[in-house]
Amino acid sequence: MSKPDLTKKTNNEFPIRGVNHLALVCKDMRRTVDFYSGLLGMPLIKTIELPNNMGQHFFFDMGNGDSLAFFWFPNAPDAAPGVASPAHMPGSGELVTAHGSMNHIAFDIPEEHFDAAVAKLHEKGIATSPVLNHDDSPAQIAREMYPGVFVRSIYFMDPDGILLEFASWTRVFSESDVRLRPATAADAESRLASVR
Repeated sequence: MSKPDLTKKTNNEFPIRGVNHLALVCKDMRRTVDFYSGLLGMPLIKTIELPNNMGQHFFFDMGNGDSLAFFWFPNAPDAAPGVASPAHMPGSGELVTAHGSMNHIAFDIPEEHFDAAVAKLHEKGIATSPVLNHDDSPAQIAREMYPGVFVRSIYFMDPDGILLEFASWTRVFSESDVRLRPATAADAESRLASVR
């Protein structure tokens, strides 16, 4: 099993079949190509020079017909960790980012290949978080694998500080996995007061 069984959940409004591409911004396209193609092995499939010397737009194949794209703009503002991206990896510091930001990208890894993928990240010298076995316990992390773990994750950052994750689903979801009331903007104050 590599993904939750979501075949019963379909989009009745639009024929969406997945992610076409996710577009991010990098500071150095060569460094980005070296990281995503060289270290992570994603083939570079399309390169575009933007008109009027505005920059570049490159696409990498993430598998299953999904692409990861990067813009390089010569006049882009500097990165803003803690605002537009997390300042730390999970378990090592603050993970909060601003409304409308992209917090992280999780690449799907088949469960049977997860440990080998973790080992390969380490062989390539990529700094990572510990392996996190996400479960529904109060801490949401289990030290060991057991049937309550729903996804195994390891986190790392790209050269621009974009938080990345290798994630492996470990069980099929059921109706009992959707039980929380969605929080609203009005809930923020009471939530913050409860942690003070």
